[in-house]
Amino acid sequence: MLRALGDGVWIDNEPVSILGMRLTSTMTVLRLADGTLLLVSPVRLTPERRAAVGELGSVAHLYAPNLYHHLWIAEWAAAFPAARVHAPDGLGRKQPGLRIDRVHGGSPEPAFAGLLDEQHIDGFRLGESVLLYRPARTLVVTDLVQNVGHPEQRWARFYTRAMGFYGRVALSRIIRWTSFSDRAAARRSLDAVLALDFERIIVGHGPPIESGAKAALSGAFSWL
Repeated sequence: MLRALGDGVWIDNEPVSILGMRLTSTMTVLRLADGTLLLVSPVRLTPERRAAVGELGSVAHLYAPNLYHHLWIAEWAAAFPAARVHAPDGLGRKQPGLRIDRVHGGSPEPAFAGLLDEQHIDGFRLGESVLLYRPARTLVVTDLVQNVGHPEQRWARFYTRAMGFYGRVALSRIIRWTSFSDRAAARRSLDAVLALDFERIIVGHGPPIESGAKAALSGAFSWL
C-alpha cells in the first residue's frame, strides 16, 4: 500500500527473499514539477498498485537505481510505454529486452532539473546512483546502506548479525568486501552525497531513516 512520506513522496513495499532471508523491497514514487510521476526501483505491478499510483498522477519516468533493483521495471515499462526508462550502464546486458531511454550519468534529464540531484557512486560494482528529492529533502538510496532493523526470521537474524547490519544502519560486510573496485572514488562520491541537503533517507530494504539520517549514513561508512 502506498504511504505518503512528505510533500510529493510516497513509498510502497514488496516482500522479497534475499539469500533465503524474508525482507522487503521499497519502491519510491516522486511527483515532478509538471505533476507527472517518477518511480524509483519499481516493485511488482499489481492491479491494486497500478490503480493507487494512477490516483497520484501519470507515470512519466521509471528509474532502475542499480544493477540489481530492476526485476519488475520491464513490466512497468510495458504498461506505461510513454514513460522514460533510466538505468545504470550495463543493465542492458542483464535485461536485453528492456527499453532503456537514458543511462545514468549521461545527458541530464530535463524533467529532473531543479528538483532532483542524481549522484552516481563511483567505484561501486552495483552501479548505483542515488537521488535527492529537493522539495522534501529526501535522499533515495537502494543498496548503498541497509536498515532492516530486527528481523524475526531466525536465518535473517543470524545473517544480519554476522554481516554487521542487525538493528543498525550499516552496509553488509559481504558488500563491503566484494563490491568496491575503487574505494577512494567511492569515498569521494559518498562525500558528495553527504554534502547534499537531506533530512530523510529512503532505503531499498527496510523502513526509511526519518531522523539523524545524515549522521547515520556517515557512520555507516566510517570504515571507508
